Order: sequence, then structure tokens, then C-alpha cells
Amino acid sequence: MNKQEFISAVAEKVGFSQLDTAKVVNAVLEVIQEQMKEGNKIVLTGFGQFEARVRAARTGVNPATGASIKIPACKVPAFKAGKGLKDAVNA
Repeated sequence: MNKQEFISAVAEKVGFSQLDTAKVVNAVLEVIQEQMKEGNKIVLTGFGQFEARVRAARTGVNPATGASIKIPACKVPAFKAGKGLKDAVNA
């Protein structure tokens, strides 16, 4: 399912227009991105939590040359499914 199909499914479920639903979906995604960028954790009880985790700097190997390279530290987005979501998927 792509983003447009998701918006259509949500619009049908709640009875809103696709335009209004797209605005809401985009706003939710923007808020999640903004909060993760600031280092905050977003907890949606029963669904899961979004957070930005710090990946430490490390040494890697260039597969083409075999030379060692330094990979800098960075933040990576992470999602941890909640019990409600796990139960729904496994039902």
C-alpha cells in the first residue's frame, strides 16, 4: 500500500474527503518527523513508539578497495511496535 492508497482507505473509513484526509495524514507525519528531529520519543499507546536512536561512529570497510573507512555517528529513525499492534498482526 502506498501513501495515496493509505489516504484513500482512511478517508473511506472516517467519511472525510481525500483532500482533508491527506492534510491530516501529512500533518501527522510532519509532527512525527519534527519531534524525532528534536530527539523526542512519540508514544502511541497500543500502537507503538517512534524515536531517533544514535548510532555510534565506527570503522567500516570499502568493499571495492578493502580500505578501512571511518563512518561518522548519526541518528537513525526507529519504531518499536506496541502490544496492541503485535496482537492485531498475530490474530
